[in-house]
Amino acid sequence: MRVKLNEEIKEYCRILKLHGIQEHFEEEMGESSDYEDFLHKLLTYELVEKDKRSVECRIRNAKFPYRKYLEDIETKYLPAPMKKILPELATMKFIEQGKNVIMSGNPGTGKTHVSIGLGIKACMEGYKVLFTTVPLLITTLKECNSQKTLRYFERRFEKYDLVIADELGYISFDKEGAELLFTNLSLRASRKSIIITTNLSFDRWEEVFGDPVITSAMVDRLTHKAYIVDMTGDSYRLRETFEGSGKEAHHLLKICTYR
Repeated sequence: MRVKLNEEIKEYCRILKLHGIQEHFEEEMGESSDYEDFLHKLLTYELVEKDKRSVECRIRNAKFPYRKYLEDIETKYLPAPMKKILPELATMKFIEQGKNVIMSGNPGTGKTHVSIGLGIKACMEGYKVLFTTVPLLITTLKECNSQKTLRYFERRFEKYDLVIADELGYISFDKEGAELLFTNLSLRASRKSIIITTNLSFDRWEEVFGDPVITSAMVDRLTHKAYIVDMTGDSYRLRETFEGSGKEAHHLLKICTYR
């Protein structure tokens, strides 16, 4: 009779999606001394399980291209300015304060790794995050504009606590794209945080925006009270890959780094 009852309880928990209770109620039946204690422990398990599901949902909805936790980043390979500022960024206070983070430097120095790590940490602390590349964001904005759904997208875009816009400068864009990007990033200015990664210094942003007025206004708004981190340095990816791989690998690393 008890076995059948327990199976029914598990089935009810499955239907109600009470996974914490489903997993732990049998072990707690023999441990708890009274009903109140038993119920309290089961509800505690359920809250923990619910929090895990919420974190997983936020990470999944953020659309990261892959997962890279801050703890997994080999900080010894990062450029010195990032090594210095990363502990402060990891507190997530920049999101509370609505500040931006702009990482600029040559390819391969860990900009995307760090931005994803910060984004996942933000998800774990309850913030709503979106990861996108700048080319993909502009394509999406253009499609919404042509389909008359731009305002709907803008309302959703404004609600993210943190937007990560990766790869500014890899592809140039036309006047419509520049204006749409400027308008939507401006919606978040001084209120919600943006992380931008770019391989271009500010004096070269006009190469992708194609308009000196828009470029000047964009730089002014994005850099106001922002963390600006110089990520120029040796290739993080190559050093991480070739660590302990022998003389030939280190010779290749040296060639790739200084080419």
